[in-house]
Amino acid sequence: MDFKDYYKILGVEPTADDKAIKTAYRKLARKYHPDVSKERDAEDKFKEANEAYEVLGDAAKRAEYDEIRKYGGQHGRPFQAPPGWESRGGAGGGGFGGGGDFSDFFSSIFGSAGRGNGNPFGRGQQQRSAGRRGQDVEMELAVFLEETLANESKKISFQVPQHNAMGQRTGDTTKTLNVKIPAGVTDGERIRLKGQGAPGVGGGANGDLYLVIRFAPHPLFDVEGHDLIITVPLAPWEAALGTKVEMPTLTGKVNLTIRPDSQSGQRLRIKGMGLANKQGQRGDLYAQLKVVMPAQSDAATRELWNKLSEKAGFNPRAQWSK
Repeated sequence: MDFKDYYKILGVEPTADDKAIKTAYRKLARKYHPDVSKERDAEDKFKEANEAYEVLGDAAKRAEYDEIRKYGGQHGRPFQAPPGWESRGGAGGGGFGGGGDFSDFFSSIFGSAGRGNGNPFGRGQQQRSAGRRGQDVEMELAVFLEETLANESKKISFQVPQHNAMGQRTGDTTKTLNVKIPAGVTDGERIRLKGQGAPGVGGGANGDLYLVIRFAPHPLFDVEGHDLIITVPLAPWEAALGTKVEMPTLTGKVNLTIRPDSQSGQRLRIKGMGLANKQGQRGDLYAQLKVVMPAQSDAATRELWNKLSEKAGFNPRAQWSK
């Protein structure tokens, strides 16, 4: 039986806090999940990461493991529990096999704690199972900009792993939820739905569902924080003479006044027409003007352009000569 350095498996230092350990575990779990990874040994690495987090993610188990680690165990080298070692969970070393997906090393330290009593004859000495918490599930949720203002529910479906009473994975099942998009969500925000992940094993608590918000690309609007940007195409004469433009927003249309002598690239602010923040206050909508030339001109139109150029006497590159 070889020693397992759970800190090395998760890629963290022995001084890492709970948050760092959890983050490292989730990263490896996503990378080596058998349903996602194409690597040949993905399933083994996935099980290793689960085992490491089972220990380091539990304060009591981590304390016991740190004591064992003081005996100088090295990852991948032969190891035997110290003489007389007994788990604080009440299960002595030298358990039978790996206890489901967990290794002999795990059982030699923690016995069958947390996964029930495997001895059908020992009813008089039956151990209390602490159960095992269900796996967390993470998925990306595409959200349209209009949905962030609608205050409506969105139906989602996702896969959660199923395990038998021994903690062995038996497959996946589809779970469907109606999720209300919180006000003020931002692109990339991570939302936790407690207890909506995989079911626990042996009476353990359910895992959590984490939704990563991804704004779906919009054909008209770009997003800058809680502000929106829309490009407003203008004909040259509209920019020169001024006009009124019926402009779309997320909730309808507004009339935008273009003043005479407007410049391409200029931004006009429409207050309170952007995305909502956590307090329900909305950002602004910025209309960015863009002067667009006609794709083609006939002879009569070109003649008018010639007359305009002679009359205006305007040189847009005059500053180059300074």
